Amino acid sequence: MGKVRISISLDPEQAERIRAHADRAGMDVSAYFVNAATRQMAETEAIEDKFREVDALIDSVEEEGRLLGPPSDDETEPVTLTEEERRHVERVVGLVLGAADDDPSSGGAAA
Repeated sequence: MGKVRISISLDPEQAERIRAHADRAGMDVSAYFVNAATRQMAETEAIEDKFREVDALIDSVEEEGRLLGPPSDDETEPVTLTEEERRHVERVVGLVLGAADDDPSSGGAAA
C-alpha cells in the first residue's frame, strides 16, 4: 500500500525547532511527526482504556437521571440506601478514586 501525504502549516519558528529535534533524533521530519503522533495516540488510547468503565458508569447514571427527570418535593428528603446500593456506591467511588480491588473497605472485588 502506498503512502498518503498530509500537508500541515507551521510557524517558521516551530518548523525550525521540529527540524532540529528530528535531526537530533536521527529522523527526517516525516518520521519524527509519525513517531510523535503514534506515541500521542497510544497515550490517549491507554487513558481511554483505563477510564472506559468509569465513563460507562457516568453515562449510565446520567441517562438514568434524564429518564427520572427532576425530583419532586417528597424526593428531596434523605434516602436510606439498601446494603446492595451502598456496596454499589462504594464500588463506583473506588473506581473513580482508584481504590485497590483487594481492599474490602474500597468496595472492590473482595467486598
